[in-house]
Amino acid sequence: MRAPGKPSAARPAALARALARALLALAVAGASLSAAPPALAQAAQSGALERSVKAAFLYKFLAYAQFAPSAFADAEAPVTIGVLGADEMASELSRVVAGRKIERRAIAVRALREGDPLEGVQLLFLAGADEARVAAQLRGAAHHALLTVTQTDSGLQDGSVINFRIIDERVRFEVSLEAAARNGVALSSRLLSVAYLVARRAP
Repeated sequence: MRAPGKPSAARPAALARALARALLALAVAGASLSAAPPALAQAAQSGALERSVKAAFLYKFLAYAQFAPSAFADAEAPVTIGVLGADEMASELSRVVAGRKIERRAIAVRALREGDPLEGVQLLFLAGADEARVAAQLRGAAHHALLTVTQTDSGLQDGSVINFRIIDERVRFEVSLEAAARNGVALSSRLLSVAYLVARRAP
C-alpha cells in the first residue's frame, strides 16, 4: 500500500494526459485560438502536450482558410492535411479530425515522406526545426496551391504561410499574407486577429 502523502509515480503522466485533453477540447471547440497558459505548459510533459495543441490548431486553421475550387479534384474530394516527417503528429491529427467535416467535405490526414506527391493536399505541415531542410521542402512545394505550416525560426522568411513559434512558453503562430496570396489561400480576419504576428510582406 502506498504511504499516505507520498506522490504516485503515475500522477505526472496522468496530469499531462488530462491537461492535453482539456487543451485539445478548448482548441477544437473554437472558443479561442489562443494557446496553453504558461502554468499548464510548465506542469505538463511538453512534447506530447505541444503536439496536441499544434494538432488542434492545424485542424482549426482549415476552418479559417478558403481554398480555390481547383484545389480539389471534385466536389466529393476530402480536405487533406499532409504531414511531412512526423508520424506521431499525423496520428494525433487523425484522432482530432475523425468524423469531422469542413464545408461538407470530410477531412483526411496523409503521412508523407520526402519526394511524395502533393496532389490532393490542401494543408501541408512541415515538421522539424532544421531551417535549411524545411526551406528546401518549401521550395519543392512552391508550385502547389497549399496552406503551408512550419515550426522554425525562419519559417515566414523561407516562404511558409503560417509558422508556429513558442513565445513565453505558449504555442503561438505567425502569418505571411504575401505567402497566402501567392499560394492561392484566403485567410479569415478572425484567424489573423489572434496571430502573434501578421506580415503583409515576406520578412
